[in-house]
Amino acid sequence: MALELAEAHLRGLLAQLGLDAEYVRGEGDTLWWRTASGDEVPVVDFVGGYGSLVLGHNHPEIVAHARELLAGGVPVHAQFSYHPYANDLAAALNRVLWREFGTFEPYSAVFANTGAEAVEVALKHAEMARGARVAALRAEIEEHLADAPADLAARVREHNESRYDTPPVFLTLEGSFHGKLAGSVQLTHNPGYRVPFRALAVPARFVSGGEVAKAVEESRVTVLDVHDGQVVERDLPVVAAFFVEPIQGEGGIHVLDPVVAADIRAVADAHGFPVVVDEIQTGVGRTGKFYAASHVGLLGDYIVLAKALGGGIAKTSVLLVRQSAYVPEFELLHSSTFAKDAFSCHIGSRVVDFLESSDAYARAAARGTALKQALRSVAAEFPTVVADVRGRGLMLGLEFHDQTGAPDPVGELARTGLVGYVVAGYLLNHHRVRVFPTASASHTLRFEPSIGITDAQIDQLVIGLRAVCTALRDNPLTLLPG
Repeated sequence: MALELAEAHLRGLLAQLGLDAEYVRGEGDTLWWRTASGDEVPVVDFVGGYGSLVLGHNHPEIVAHARELLAGGVPVHAQFSYHPYANDLAAALNRVLWREFGTFEPYSAVFANTGAEAVEVALKHAEMARGARVAALRAEIEEHLADAPADLAARVREHNESRYDTPPVFLTLEGSFHGKLAGSVQLTHNPGYRVPFRALAVPARFVSGGEVAKAVEESRVTVLDVHDGQVVERDLPVVAAFFVEPIQGEGGIHVLDPVVAADIRAVADAHGFPVVVDEIQTGVGRTGKFYAASHVGLLGDYIVLAKALGGGIAKTSVLLVRQSAYVPEFELLHSSTFAKDAFSCHIGSRVVDFLESSDAYARAAARGTALKQALRSVAAEFPTVVADVRGRGLMLGLEFHDQTGAPDPVGELARTGLVGYVVAGYLLNHHRVRVFPTASASHTLRFEPSIGITDAQIDQLVIGLRAVCTALRDNPLTLLPG
């Protein structure tokens, strides 16, 4: 046997859970699993590349365009040159945004490779913009101090000096997930992912939906100023940004409450910091609209897109920043080797064109409704097993009731956050259905198929889920591998 060097520890865990399948082909919502005997077995894929495959595996139109680009010698490495194709993609994304939100302010685009990288770009840009606000406030106060008595000016400067260096505060909702890189992982609520790396970056503050204003107030830091000979307090720009997902994906498929969305927008406007809408998993048509935040009317100052923008072929992401909040000098300080290349930009433009010129949004909504009804039928049949079905469009979740009281080892697997993966292994091996739990709520299964998911494939899922629910109700041990 060959020596395992590529994430061998993870491979061992996958084997224990019955999830170490090797997939050799993909088309639509089907992956072909090559078994130990060499046979290729079709598996219905409801994972969908964690939201990347809104058009399915190897969509023929996207694949054909990719072949044309490669056959034509499209340059991937032409850094530090003019990239009109990137501008074309940015313009296309703007046109959709203007239509869905009823606005006409342009959004500048900074391209990256992955969603987590684009979040890091947003963090950097937000801190650069906050630093400029701090510098502007400091310069204004210094102008006032120039006309103040020298002793008073000295005391104010002494009070303010250390406060100007107050580190930024990034706010996000409880249950959030924004990536696993050094900065983005600090915006991810799950402490298992975040805490081991807490010393590497500025930590975020996690906010419950009803306490947005309170969180901003508790982050407040003031400096002193002098007006008409009187010392007054001024708010220091401390909050750099508020990050929010229209649907929390890894946190358990929770749809953003419109009331909370409006509260975030109002508080951010009142205090002058940007709202960053993370559309990495929700965007590009999955919910029945291109931008999922348009369902609740939340127009971000920054918008992050990735995953499905690459059509299941290219690796690409982009940060959109409204021009009134954009710092042009940021472009001279940030770069990324593979970002903004011709191949990924052309693919992204073709994806947008396909969605805009077809019935893709309507299909996402209709197929999502069919899938949700099917999941709800399972919930109605097994009310003591299924706690909830929720989501929007083709981003749905089915939550099981707490299984920590089940007989060991199932109960122990539930306590260690692995019970959802045990269910996934059972569905794969016994029903040829591929699902996974959400990363931070392993008792919730996610379903993110493409707009081409068929009734027959949904029926296959339902048969498997009924078998799972029967096992959880009557004999959970039958779910274990082997």
